[in-house]
Amino acid sequence: MKKVAIIMGSASDLPVVRKAIDMLASLEIPYEVHVYSAHRTPREAASFTASARENGFGVIIAAAGMAAHLAGAVAANTVLPVIGIPISCKNTGGVDALWATVQMPSGIPVATVAINGAANAAMLAIQMLAIEDSALADKLNAARMAGAEKVLAKNAAIEAKYNI
Repeated sequence: MKKVAIIMGSASDLPVVRKAIDMLASLEIPYEVHVYSAHRTPREAASFTASARENGFGVIIAAAGMAAHLAGAVAANTVLPVIGIPISCKNTGGVDALWATVQMPSGIPVATVAINGAANAAMLAIQMLAIEDSALADKLNAARMAGAEKVLAKNAAIEAKYNI
C-alpha cells in the first residue's frame, strides 16, 4: 500500500493535524509526518516532495496557516495528489490560509478541505488510495456504515424521548 505524507509548516499545527494522523492510524494506512516550511526550509520541502513518489507515497497532505504557501509549494514539486489543510490563526480565523491554499494557478492543483479539516483531508487521501485498492475501499465502506449506525442510534434515543 502507498503511504500518505503529512507535512506541517510548523510544529504548532500538530493539534489540528493530529486528527488526520488518528484517522490514518485507525484504518491502518501507512504514513509519515514531517515539519517543513515553504519559507524557512524550502529546499528540504522541495527535496522531500520531489522524491515522494519514488519513496512509496501516493498522496501528500500539507497543512499550514498564516502565509499558507506550503500546499502550493509542495504541489509545484510533484504530480502526486496534494491535499491542503488551511490552519486557523487568531488574527483571521484561517480565511487567509484558506484562500492561499485553494487559489492555485492552472496546472498546479491542490485539493483543499475546510479550515482545520484534517480528518477530511485524511479521508480524502484514503479515498484516493482506495481507487485501486478494493480492500481499502471495503474498510472505508465499513467505517461509513459504523458512522451511520452511530447517528441512527442517537436518532432513536432522541425520537424515543421527544416524539409522542
